[in-house]
Amino acid sequence: MRNLVLISILLALVVVSLGAYTRLTHAGLGCPDWPGCYGFIDVPQTSEQIRQAEQAFPERPVEPEKAWNEMIHRYFAGTLGLFILLISLLSFKHRRLGVPVFLPLTLLVLVIFQAALGMWTVTMKLMPVVVMAHLLGGISTLCLLFLLYLRLKPYRIPSGDWPIKKYWSYGLLGVVILTAQIGLGGWTSSNYAALVCTELPICQDGWQQRLTFEDSFDLVPPERDSYEFGHLDHNERLTIHVMHRFGAIVTALYLAWLALVIYRKARSRFFKQTALALGGILACQLALGVSNVWFSLPLSVAVSHNVVAACLMLLLITLTYSLKRKI
Repeated sequence: MRNLVLISILLALVVVSLGAYTRLTHAGLGCPDWPGCYGFIDVPQTSEQIRQAEQAFPERPVEPEKAWNEMIHRYFAGTLGLFILLISLLSFKHRRLGVPVFLPLTLLVLVIFQAALGMWTVTMKLMPVVVMAHLLGGISTLCLLFLLYLRLKPYRIPSGDWPIKKYWSYGLLGVVILTAQIGLGGWTSSNYAALVCTELPICQDGWQQRLTFEDSFDLVPPERDSYEFGHLDHNERLTIHVMHRFGAIVTALYLAWLALVIYRKARSRFFKQTALALGGILACQLALGVSNVWFSLPLSVAVSHNVVAACLMLLLITLTYSLKRKI
């Protein structure tokens, strides 16, 4: 079962990557219906199919490249859902052998909710709160699969590292802080605010006078025909972007401190390597964030920024779970 969970983790990472790619190529409405595409099981290809599609959805002319981006993401997400269903069934079947049951069932409920969020992303025309929730749901699915993998892996903390077990609560706080920062990143992306600030370290001159919190974080915005390409004014988007940068500073400082403390106090090779890896991935993530600004959000860098954030979370979960693990 561990191998099945491991395959599911890799598949979930692919789904997260494809979700970021779909969002960043503005393909979230590449198919204006759900779960099919213009009423077909795949992207309309023949001239007759395209004619039928554009008659059914005259407001959305067929753009095959965007439609394929969306459908490939759905195919992979659907496959992941089947894998999680199989994991849940196997865990229930072997529950008397000590296989975790609650975690797989939680995963199954989450992936069903993720499917609903995927549908609402389309039917609610990219409403920011739905898009952000869909991103967080994808990251949560990946993290719970990884936690299940750790649960199925028999290992213990080296006896020399017992004194640092008290730092598990600091690791948990790190998970909370990083989750909030990923949420801010999702809010920035879903409101098309990634390119509002074009200078470092915070924003261009005069940003302090432009900050406004009145509608910047309104989870239920006024109803619109579509939220594609954003609905907020410049100052509101600037506020969102600036908050994401402040969040990045707080997150970076906290995780760097945690990695340094664990590295200095740990005696075993495992915790020292984990702390080094945490610091290394954190540095990579910061470099990607700066590159997004410096090079005006290149697609490969922006997608990598999402994927590395997920990897950073997995490493932080590894550290926290290992510190908490019973002797």
